[in-house]
Amino acid sequence: MGDYMNITLNKNDEIVMKLLHYFITIQGYAPVVLHGAKDEIWLEKSDGDYKIIRIVSNYIHNDEQLNFDIFRTKQILKRIKRKMFSFKMDALSIFVNLGDNVNLKDKDFDNIKCADVKEISDLSKYSFIINKFPNILEVETVKEEGIELFIKLTDDINKKNFEETKKAEDVFSKKTPVMTYIFMGICIILYILSALYSSNFLELRPGVLYKFGALVNFNMMSKDVTQLYRLVTSVFLHGGLIHLICNMYSLYIIGPQLESFFGKIKYTIIFIGSGVIGNLLSMAFLQDTYVSVGASGAIFGLLGALLYFGYHYRVYLSGVIKSQIIPLIVLNLAIGFIGTSINNLAHIGGLIGGVLVSMAVGVKYKSAKADIVNGIIMTLIFVVFLIYMIFFR
Repeated sequence: MGDYMNITLNKNDEIVMKLLHYFITIQGYAPVVLHGAKDEIWLEKSDGDYKIIRIVSNYIHNDEQLNFDIFRTKQILKRIKRKMFSFKMDALSIFVNLGDNVNLKDKDFDNIKCADVKEISDLSKYSFIINKFPNILEVETVKEEGIELFIKLTDDINKKNFEETKKAEDVFSKKTPVMTYIFMGICIILYILSALYSSNFLELRPGVLYKFGALVNFNMMSKDVTQLYRLVTSVFLHGGLIHLICNMYSLYIIGPQLESFFGKIKYTIIFIGSGVIGNLLSMAFLQDTYVSVGASGAIFGLLGALLYFGYHYRVYLSGVIKSQIIPLIVLNLAIGFIGTSINNLAHIGGLIGGVLVSMAVGVKYKSAKADIVNGIIMTLIFVVFLIYMIFFR
């Protein structure tokens, strides 16, 4: 056992381990699995200043090898950008084994910053590292060496992974969709009541819908603020049995997932907020007098929220987002443009509202306070713009 504990690692390995320990356990980066990658470790953090960090221990002995390495890195970054739904991706490559005749000075690799680190203290030479990670030099104070350093690194990373796993389980664990059932119940009860009042169960008259709280553009355009409640009540009304069934089925499929991901309160805010924003957008740009009802704007808001959530948890949902959610949104919007009786502006407004309100309420374990503040500001700006278009233009 004594001989085992005296096993030593070379200097490059120790630098790599200390950097891994810092970026994974302190900065919250996660390893990226790349097939065929040798003597290099890729780390990813979606909201990091550098979304990708490479720690390269492969020996690079001349500029030609370096240029090839950068070329290969750019190709891999393109693939990762598609997977992460990112238009721009800044990366940091830390080389711990560059040859003496390789010079990084005066070389521009676009969005890839490169550093030659033969000692931890060399990190201080690079302002683009120190500015982003001001405490990175503290890794030099790690006292463990050799196998002890390896054990510490492994233990700390395992603890970090365990914490991240528990967070993921908390977010993705199945929960009873109480608010979804309540929203569906309200829609169904209001439809039954309005159908009884209308004496027609298949198709309801506009006058009946108006009495029950349908959105009427004329009332709002005439600046009658006493009718503002219709922005909310119209979300829970439906013009016919087929309309109700389609929306309730969509809500039953999408709602429980979103309620589980965001929680009851945030989910409620997203659902109602999206419906209201959808109604505001349709009022701002539809000039004719019309009666508008339905939860479809709010449901599109849930799809927008799912897009925003999926962006933050794309490690788990990137395939679903690309293969199912985006095509579903595009298909339904296309149907809305084709159908003459469909208020597609409410759908578009709901979709935008879902993204904005999701930013404002935040995604659990992912959204920083700055992201939430930005979401609140952007939502308010959009709502104020729509109100101006409705009442003051």
